[in-house]
Amino acid sequence: MDKIVLITGATGGYGLATAKKFKKNGDTVLIASRDAEKVKKVVEEYSFAEGYVLDVTKYSDWVKVKTAILEKYRRIDVLVNNAGGGVRIAEVAEQTAEEIDCAIALNLNSVIYGSQIFAPLMKEQKSGTIVNISSVCARHCWGGWSVYAAAKAGVLNFTKGLYVELRPFGVRATCIIPAAASTGFQKSAGIAEECQTLYPEHIADAVFYAANQPEGVVVEEMTVWGTSQDVQPL
Repeated sequence: MDKIVLITGATGGYGLATAKKFKKNGDTVLIASRDAEKVKKVVEEYSFAEGYVLDVTKYSDWVKVKTAILEKYRRIDVLVNNAGGGVRIAEVAEQTAEEIDCAIALNLNSVIYGSQIFAPLMKEQKSGTIVNISSVCARHCWGGWSVYAAAKAGVLNFTKGLYVELRPFGVRATCIIPAAASTGFQKSAGIAEECQTLYPEHIADAVFYAANQPEGVVVEEMTVWGTSQDVQPL
C-alpha cells in the first residue's frame, strides 16, 4: 500500500531528496516549506501530490496543514520533521536573545509541534512513523555550535520519549542523526562550506529505510557520517 508522507523543509537539501525517494517508491508525497514560491516550483517540477506553505515555528500553520490533509487523505502514514537551520553559528556570548529563540524554535519546537499535531491521528489509526532529523551536534561538541547542539540534542531525547508514548499504539518514532553534508546548510548559517562525501540522498536513504521497516520493528536512531569529516572531539 502506498503511504501518505508529509515532509517539512522539502524544497531543498535532505527534505527534497527524501521526497524524491518516497515518490520514486510510488508513495503519495506531500511537501511543506515556508516559501510559497519554492513550494509551488518544486511541486510542479517533481509532480508531488501536494505542497503546503508551512512555517514550522507557528503552531497555527501546523493546524491548517493537518486540516487540509485530513480533508483530502483522511490519514497520514509518515511524518518527516526535517525543517531546521543553523540561524547563526557563533559562540553563545556573541548571540542575541532573538537568535537563540529562533534557533530553538526552528530546530526543536517545530519538531515537537509537528509530532503533537499528528500523534493523535496516528494513535487512532494504530499505525504510522514519525521521523525526526537531529544532528551529530546532539552528541559531539564543536565551538560555536552550542545553541544549535542544544536544540538537536533536544530532538534526539524528545524522539526517545515520543516513541515510549506511541509504541503501545503501534506507532513508531525514529531519530536520524546526520553529520555534515553538502546541502548548503553552512552557507545559510554564515560559515564556509567544506567539501563533504555525505549528500542529501544518503540521509534520504536512511529516512526511507526507517519508515519502511516491517510491522513490529522500529529503528530507534541512526547516525550517518561522511568519511570526509574529521570528528574532533569525539
